[in-house]
Amino acid sequence: YLFAPTVLLGLSVSIMLTVVTMVLGSALGTALAAGQLAAFAPVRWACVVFVAVFRGVPPLVQLIFWYNLAYLLPNIAVGVPFGPELFTYPTNSIITPLTAAIIGLALHESAYMAEIVRAGILSVDQGQRDAAKAMGFSNWHSFSRVVLPQAMRVIIPPTGSQVIATLKGTSLVSVIAMGDLLHSVQVIYNRTYEVVPMLIVAVIWYLVAVTLLTLLQRRIERHFSRGLSRAVVRKRTVQKLEVAQ
Repeated sequence: YLFAPTVLLGLSVSIMLTVVTMVLGSALGTALAAGQLAAFAPVRWACVVFVAVFRGVPPLVQLIFWYNLAYLLPNIAVGVPFGPELFTYPTNSIITPLTAAIIGLALHESAYMAEIVRAGILSVDQGQRDAAKAMGFSNWHSFSRVVLPQAMRVIIPPTGSQVIATLKGTSLVSVIAMGDLLHSVQVIYNRTYEVVPMLIVAVIWYLVAVTLLTLLQRRIERHFSRGLSRAVVRKRTVQKLEVAQ
C-alpha cells in the first residue's frame, strides 16, 4: 500500500495543507510581530492578546471549533456594520473540512510565527535601523531591505522546525474527516484490519517528507548565513595566505 493512489492522494493533501498553512501563518505572523513592536498601544496589546489566545488553545480544539462553527453561527452575513445585510450564506457551505483545517492550523501557526519573527527583528542591532534612517530610507524600506534580511538568519531555523511540526500536525485534521495521509491509511485499515502495516506506511511517508524538508532547511540556512559561517571565514583566510605566499 506504500504507493496506493489513496495514500499518495492523502500525502499530497498533507503537503498542500502544510504549504497553505505556513504561507498564511507566516504572513499573519509577520503582521502580528510588527504589531507587537508598534508604538501605538491599542494595536500592540491587540496583537499580544491574539498571540496569547491562539498559542494557548490546542490546535485540535481549534479544528473541532471551526468545523462545528455552524452550531454557534448558522449563517454568515456580509453587509454594512450595524446596517442592512447584503449577502447571507449558510455556514456549512463555507466551513468545509478543508476550510476548517486551513483556518485552524493557520491561526495556530500565525501565533508561533509572530514570536519567531519578533525575536528575529529584535536580534538586529538598533544601529542598523538608525543607519537606514540616516540614509533616507522609509520605515517600510528600512524594514524590508535592512532589518528583515539580517533577521532571517535568526528566523529561518525555528521556522524550519515549525514547517516540520505543521506537516506532522496535519495528522490532526483526520478527526474532522479531512482526507490527509493519516485519514487515508485509516480508511484502508478500517476495511482490511491491517492497522499496524498501514500505520507503518504513514510513518514511512512522514519520515520521507520530514527528511526532505530538513535538507531544504539546511540549504536555506546556508544561503542566509553566507559570510558569517566559520567555514567561509576559514576558506577566505586560507586563500589570502596562499596569495600572500
